Amino acid sequence: MRLKYEFPTLQDDSWRRGRGNYLTKQTGEYLVAAELSRRGFIATTFTGNVPHYDIVAVDERGCHALVQVKAIAGKSWQFTATNSADIVMNGKQQIVRRARAEPVPNLICVLVQLAHAGSGGQDRFYVLSWRDLCKVIVDHHTNYLAKFGGIRPKKPESMHLQLHPSAIAAYEDKWDTLKKSVRPVQSELTS
Repeated sequence: MRLKYEFPTLQDDSWRRGRGNYLTKQTGEYLVAAELSRRGFIATTFTGNVPHYDIVAVDERGCHALVQVKAIAGKSWQFTATNSADIVMNGKQQIVRRARAEPVPNLICVLVQLAHAGSGGQDRFYVLSWRDLCKVIVDHHTNYLAKFGGIRPKKPESMHLQLHPSAIAAYEDKWDTLKKSVRPVQSELTS
């Protein structure tokens, strides 16, 4: 039996948006891997096939760091607050209790803002620990909710948040954060 695949019609451009999002993600990962290589790391990408990180970076001693990449081609990153924070609902009110624990130890996040092709602009990199990113997200979401008494105006149950580069400006090009998080291989731990 032959399976028939129907290609999306030109009127249905959802495939273009999905493709564009995939290209943004892939470009961000490759740019971070290239930047890590310039800084003396061997960087291996996994193209979304590992749950909590996108790149393993290995230094000259064989020590490694795990890196999660979030890339945007626009003006803000989109997050689900509950991925970073423990939030409970009290009726329509959201109560942010604390940042979540790291999914893997010493996880580093690199948030990339891609320059538009042909614009002459520069790609921008924000390098921070997963813990620091969670703190930024928790503070950002808490401050947003405080403006409305803990109740989101349109959709009280929504956990969506936007994070603009200005919220993480202090972390731009902080590549030393990654160097500090490099962990020795198991054999060095037992020596």
